[in-house]
Amino acid sequence: MMDPFLAAPQTAHDTSAGLVDLPILYHDATNVVALFSADQSGAERLLAGTGLRPALTLRGRALVALSFYEYRHTSVGPYDEVGTAIFAVRDDEPAPLLGPLDLYRPPRRRRLGAWVVDLPVTTGMANAAGREIWGYPKFVTRIDFLRSGPRFSCAVAAPEGGSALCALEGTMGRGVAAPPLSVMTYSALRGALIRTTIDVRGPTRAHAPGSLRLDVGPSRHRMAENLRALGLERAAPKLVLVNDRFRAKLHAGERVR
Repeated sequence: MMDPFLAAPQTAHDTSAGLVDLPILYHDATNVVALFSADQSGAERLLAGTGLRPALTLRGRALVALSFYEYRHTSVGPYDEVGTAIFAVRDDEPAPLLGPLDLYRPPRRRRLGAWVVDLPVTTGMANAAGREIWGYPKFVTRIDFLRSGPRFSCAVAAPEGGSALCALEGTMGRGVAAPPLSVMTYSALRGALIRTTIDVRGPTRAHAPGSLRLDVGPSRHRMAENLRALGLERAAPKLVLVNDRFRAKLHAGERVR
């Protein structure tokens, strides 16, 4: 029986890897979002030239997310993905009055978005669609995703070989029920700033970080360099959101300038 949430009309879009129907539909996945306090100056450097600025800042720190996905059933096939994102607002807009609570407004009404810094994936189709339709900074590599009770481990392999680009590993602390977190992203496509909404459903729990730590490898790959610029070597998350029955609709983006 079709899930009413995912019963969305779709439109075909051509990519170098074949046709992709939008919105992309995510029927079954696990999502772990680790929220970090990162170096604000590093976040500002990574946003330079984008028309955005860090939005959730305090005493020289900026809120950054690493989001880990195990997509078991999607309309573009199964794949894994890891995203680094800086919470940001446009330079020509004031910060949201609700602060971080703006993340729980409907994504089409938000000022607060997530600038996607890096987005490794495990399939060529996911890579081509992300890069060509939205301008997401994707690349293909191996991702080792393991979740077993409170234990979590996810490592992003370096495409050139050697040590992993990064790995989050440890045991989460206690959790409480939380609303699912829909997403509004910013990306750049052919010189334009693109705003995209991702509607998310599924029971979510907010966990204390426990023993989770982020390890950043010695690679000179841009993802490892960007994590170092954010000061996240051996960093502990401030909060971890887990959705084991993640469902989502990734819509076509819209140009904002």
